Amino acid sequence: SMEWQHKIHSDPEIMLGKPVIKGTRLTVEFIMEQLAGGWTEDEIFESYPGLTHEDILACCSFVADALKNIKIFPIPA
Repeated sequence: SMEWQHKIHSDPEIMLGKPVIKGTRLTVEFIMEQLAGGWTEDEIFESYPGLTHEDILACCSFVADALKNIKIFPIPA
């Protein structure tokens, strides 16, 4: 997966320290929610013209790395 470190940034002064795409106030969480909600990359770019394909990939890569480090506990049905 791509290196996300040069694209994703966390600063306590910006969005309460949530990871954001550098130079924006767009959180990784928000971008992933848009993708999960069915938005295409083009729709995201239309709403947020400064973003790039690499920004989106960095968000995905960040989440993939984060998931490697958390324990998932099965939820009873």
